[in-house]
Amino acid sequence: MRGLGRVFNVIPAASGVHIPLTNASAISFVTYEDDGTTIATIKESVDGASEQALDCDVYPHKAPGVGGTWTAMAEQDDTLALGGDTTNDCMVFTVDASQLSDGFNCVEVTVDGGICIALLHDLTTGRKPANLPRNVV
Repeated sequence: MRGLGRVFNVIPAASGVHIPLTNASAISFVTYEDDGTTIATIKESVDGASEQALDCDVYPHKAPGVGGTWTAMAEQDDTLALGGDTTNDCMVFTVDASQLSDGFNCVEVTVDGGICIALLHDLTTGRKPANLPRNVV
């Protein structure tokens, strides 16, 4: 087995969907701005219901879309903003399953003004890509 299914799973269009962390220890979101600014709002839910803001440290970083180095961003509660930065148009942040409130099992990131890809990683059970569990609620 290669990386997909053994180490990670990919959700190519991740904005606005509830992604369960029941089969992974963490999820990283990669955003890329496409209209000059990106705002990412982070929520947690119970199987897609009972949404609430996820207020935890996600340690965001930003970088140019092509080349360059990652630069730490200031923590911004449950909303991350990457706006007006003409050099850095890409952002990445991670949510650990342990950061979810008791009883909550899903993460939802809604991106305004950009593209959002999610990587579930540290999978609890390795599977062939065709056998990966459904990754959105």
